[in-house]
Amino acid sequence: MDLSSISALVAFVSYTIATTLIVARLFHPDGPNLIKVLAFGSLAIVLHSLSTSNFLYDSGTINFALPNVVSLVSLVITFSVTVIALKYKVNLLLPVVYGFAGFWQLIMALIPHNKLTPLVTDNLALFSHVTLALIAYCVLIIAMLFAFQVAYINMKLKEKALSAVSHLPPLMQVEAQLFIILAAGTILLFISQLTGVFFLEEFFSKSNAHKAFFSLFALIIYIAILWGHYHKGWRGHRVLFMTTIATGLLTLAYFGSRFVKEFLIL
Repeated sequence: MDLSSISALVAFVSYTIATTLIVARLFHPDGPNLIKVLAFGSLAIVLHSLSTSNFLYDSGTINFALPNVVSLVSLVITFSVTVIALKYKVNLLLPVVYGFAGFWQLIMALIPHNKLTPLVTDNLALFSHVTLALIAYCVLIIAMLFAFQVAYINMKLKEKALSAVSHLPPLMQVEAQLFIILAAGTILLFISQLTGVFFLEEFFSKSNAHKAFFSLFALIIYIAILWGHYHKGWRGHRVLFMTTIATGLLTLAYFGSRFVKEFLIL
């Protein structure tokens, strides 16, 4: 077993410990011990970074095979949520991101890495489009997680289950953060789509038509959510539902066809 796989396995163990620590005391009146949780989470992130960088850089090129991209995306999201956790209470989000990142690190350690999908870095327009698209996707995934947190807090407050939210941040604070993150992700997605439309000749080609359709449809939904919130007062479950739909479409756009090509078509 090579260093990359060993790093991935140890990252899986560290993520699992961090997830267990926070889930075990998630609804405790005092909440989880965040120092221990973030210590194991940070160790996992370091090992995750090491394994991902080794898997990504293959034979002098950037190997953008689907497992490597998912690992990179989960790393960015996990790192971002961990940084947020240093200042704000995101106890509901940590087990989700740590759990998924740990699961994927286990996958990375066990699957063969014989698929080479080099990323073209000498085409500035393409590289910029891909980079912006992935950053936007990470930000919008975090926004969806915040939408779930808002919906959960709102539900418990309506049920007057105050003990269930005593260790969570105020509803208005989380909601404000949600729409700031959602707006940032939407702007990044909009810019990435502009670079694709104006600078990539094959953006609307037959092979990429589904990607363009799903991503543009997702962008329209994200814009509608922001418009609805600031002009019509949309919030709660409606925002959660629409955000989940838009994120699902964006996931299909970015990863749907690649999953079929790399895993289903032999």
